[in-house]
Amino acid sequence: MAFEKKPFVKRSSSDTGRRRMGRRKGCRFCADATLGIDYKDVEGLRNFLTERGKIIPRRISGNCAKHQRKLCEAIKRARNIALLPFTGKHFG
Repeated sequence: MAFEKKPFVKRSSSDTGRRRMGRRKGCRFCADATLGIDYKDVEGLRNFLTERGKIIPRRISGNCAKHQRKLCEAIKRARNIALLPFTGKHFG
């Protein structure tokens, strides 16, 4: 019984088993210029936190890099002055 070597077959990106999403989400701050990022707007910032209190990444939220940086800075400021909790067990 001889061991037979199989030929190398290059897979395309569609064969890797990953699911591709459709269109990318657009940045809501770029789309609507009246929306602002403010550390005092706690309800607006909670939309970008998970139930555990972690910041939602850019690829999930759809923000552009510029607004994601501003958003992270605002969330961290709100945490430091106790407007937002650091952990998720304080959410109600």
